[in-house]
Amino acid sequence: MKMWSGRFRQPLDPRFEQWQRSFPFDRKLLQFELEASSAHAETLRAAGVLSADEHRQVLSGLAQISAAEQEPGYMDDAEAEDVHHFVENKLVGLIGETGKKLHSGRSRNEQIATDLRLFVRESIANLRLSLGDFLGVLLARAEEHQTTVMPAYTHLQRAEPVLLSHWLLAYFQMFWRDSERLLDCATRVNQCPLGSGAIAGAPLALDRTIASRALEFEQPTANSMDATSDRDFILEFVNALSLLGIHLSRWAEEFILFATQEYQFIRLPEAYSTGSSAMPQKQNPDALELIRGKSARLLGSQVTLLTIVKGLPLAYNKDMQETQEPLFDAAETASACVEIAAGFMRQVQFNHDRMQKACETGFMNALAAATYLVKHGVPFRQAHEVVAHAVQACVEKKCELQDLSVAELQEFSPAFGSDVHKHLTLAAVLACHDVIGGTAPAQVKASLKTAHEQLAAMQEAHAIHA
Repeated sequence: MKMWSGRFRQPLDPRFEQWQRSFPFDRKLLQFELEASSAHAETLRAAGVLSADEHRQVLSGLAQISAAEQEPGYMDDAEAEDVHHFVENKLVGLIGETGKKLHSGRSRNEQIATDLRLFVRESIANLRLSLGDFLGVLLARAEEHQTTVMPAYTHLQRAEPVLLSHWLLAYFQMFWRDSERLLDCATRVNQCPLGSGAIAGAPLALDRTIASRALEFEQPTANSMDATSDRDFILEFVNALSLLGIHLSRWAEEFILFATQEYQFIRLPEAYSTGSSAMPQKQNPDALELIRGKSARLLGSQVTLLTIVKGLPLAYNKDMQETQEPLFDAAETASACVEIAAGFMRQVQFNHDRMQKACETGFMNALAAATYLVKHGVPFRQAHEVVAHAVQACVEKKCELQDLSVAELQEFSPAFGSDVHKHLTLAAVLACHDVIGGTAPAQVKASLKTAHEQLAAMQEAHAIHA
């Protein structure tokens, strides 16, 4: 029997009945539904709707449903309309008519809002754990490479040399922001809709703080209409996931480039690569390419969710059922991508010699040469012009700036002194970026220390809330 069928005299069209069911996907919420139902049972006991014995029966029945979830075929139910219907049917089957009392003073509108908040809250906690692992791997690899140099690019053209640690720390900061963004999102997720009823609030005098405390929410939601129709927490969560996906895609793209024969900066780990069915020599960066591709699914989920909600009047509408599958897919996709990225990052190898050679050509000390002139009183715009002319001369001579003699450099500016060449070495070019956040070795060492402190604080917070 449907939970709502008393008003109706004709059965649903069979195809529509199956088409409108959400149980095939919202069954994922079973454990959250059981937790929320247990909390509601406690509220009903306090209100006198359930006796102490009935309360024990309900909790026992819910526990039995939870334990049976993994039994083969237990979740196969062609009749259940949704996870709420499934639990009610199972509960009545276990404890009889007392099971029907559990729905007193509540609506499926508040139930699904509660279940989804619990799902998002747990997803955030799990994803932040995975991100913490990934951040730890990035930091460990950065520690390994405090003396390794590599070219940094703007417009995909070699720009200046940086430490490999500095490059890895750039991604550390990117994914750190993702973790912090999720933490901020969690503060708005953590409110309890139970007691909101269908739209106007529970019709019984229920103490909403009981369920809120039982489920470890910060507080009950403030408005019953908003509580049952609000999906901002899903939008905000998936928005954060879409930005995480963009960052993962950028990270993957750069490693894909650096793995090509043209760059040869990294060696792909075989455990995260595949071969070609036609070309025996190929080693393809499939893990990276899939991460790059799956970021599109996260963006797609974001757009889908925004589009579903944008025109809905208050309060609950059946359209909201369509927010669940994009949410579930986005959470699963993001989590898997982060885990694969961490595994790849542990095993990837860097071609130190190749990266260093790339730093020694292409006039990557040009800005250092201009800076030398600035320190000797030449206005920067003039210094820039001087070095640009010197670079053009080197292009014609097929040499590098450091290959020009002092006398040749002085043809472009008398401000070049006999000590200029020591300022054009790779070590000197790195060292001159000695500002907070720069690539000078001392600054990178300080950045590593700060990153360790950030990660330790994050891990400590996880331990406290575990």
